[in-house]
Amino acid sequence: MPEAAVGVSWREAVRGAQALLAEAAVPSPGVDARLLAEHVLGGPLVTAGRPSADQLAAFAVLVDRRRRREPLQHLTGEMFFRHLRLVSEPGAFVVRPETELVAEEAITAAGQVSAPRVVDLCTGSAAIALAVATEVPTSTVWAVELSAEALAVAARNVADLAPHVTLVAGDAATALPELDGTVDVVVSNPPYVPPDAVPQDPEVRDHDPDLALYGGGADGLEVPRAVLRSAARLLRPGGTVVMEHAEVQAAAAREACAGTGAFTDVRTVRDLTGRNRMVVARRV
Repeated sequence: MPEAAVGVSWREAVRGAQALLAEAAVPSPGVDARLLAEHVLGGPLVTAGRPSADQLAAFAVLVDRRRRREPLQHLTGEMFFRHLRLVSEPGAFVVRPETELVAEEAITAAGQVSAPRVVDLCTGSAAIALAVATEVPTSTVWAVELSAEALAVAARNVADLAPHVTLVAGDAATALPELDGTVDVVVSNPPYVPPDAVPQDPEVRDHDPDLALYGGGADGLEVPRAVLRSAARLLRPGGTVVMEHAEVQAAAAREACAGTGAFTDVRTVRDLTGRNRMVVARRV
């Protein structure tokens, strides 16, 4: 038999949690407190009565973990990307809203082909691959990931949302040679953080995998350059590459893309906040 409801209301519990999270400099304390409460409840807060002692104890544990800047997505086990609800677990990069426009560029390019072949390199949780697969139903999508931990998360998401997506365990630099010259769109959100630019947010710095953050080389672009070289061999003439990068890497990313000698119409596209976010180009 569940324990009886305690004297505090859910509204009071959430208000107290919000104050604790705000004191810990959590960026959105009110939203996070509410989402953690709804995670414990398993439903909307607006229809809830008073929490039981067990519920209140579970909520307190989650709030304390969030206060110590554990990512909200790891606590609830889910994250949202475009129209998708994805599994979120340690070991896979937590998707960010700015990457949604990267997926949008890939979706737009794929939508211009009757039965597009799309490859997502450094897929992580498979967020971009699944956005393409579900929004362009005629597409055939391959998703490549090096990390075994991230691949396990991707496998759960693919099984839930689009089982026809092909997951590939491998290095973005060498994967899928059998598709060379036949792909319509290559999209990637690769690791691109330089070694001396350690993220300030504890959620990113302490919880996102290093393999998903640091791109290698002094400028962080070693992996992105490998992605562009792979895109050059994978894409058919006229195919499109879309690759995310940091705001300060726009010129270097364009230079790396042009330096392959394989692309034309090389351009930078901004994200929804107006920051330079991705390089987009067409295969010669």
